[in-house]
Amino acid sequence: MEHLHLEYDVDGNNFVSAGQATENVKFCLKGLGVNPQDIRRIAIAMYEGEINMVIHANGGKAIADIYLDKIVVQLIDSGEGIANIEQAMQPGFSTATEDIRSLGFGAGMGLPNMKKYTDDFAIESTLGVGTKITLTVKF
Repeated sequence: MEHLHLEYDVDGNNFVSAGQATENVKFCLKGLGVNPQDIRRIAIAMYEGEINMVIHANGGKAIADIYLDKIVVQLIDSGEGIANIEQAMQPGFSTATEDIRSLGFGAGMGLPNMKKYTDDFAIESTLGVGTKITLTVKF
């Protein structure tokens, strides 16, 4: 097996199904015998990205490529984009509405946690076009 390729649609504004792609990837990694700590790291980072797509971008796509030594996850949306990535990376910074915050989301830790729990983190965003985040966890 060269690698395993998984793709999931992330439904925007649907907090009930948010995290389903992450759960599917976790299940697959467990079945492959990946170290539980590595599964935990990618699950935290990926879930943060899924929630961000639900809150800020009306959904998107989660793509996971699993290799023998790592997993690479791409989170791609066609939302409004991130105006200031440096500011958005600051812990506690959030553009979430009060409605979202009342649901327990929007604490401003999504992007910082994605970076914290991965070995490689990259973010590309264009206003009016969308955002692509690439997360890598090495096994």
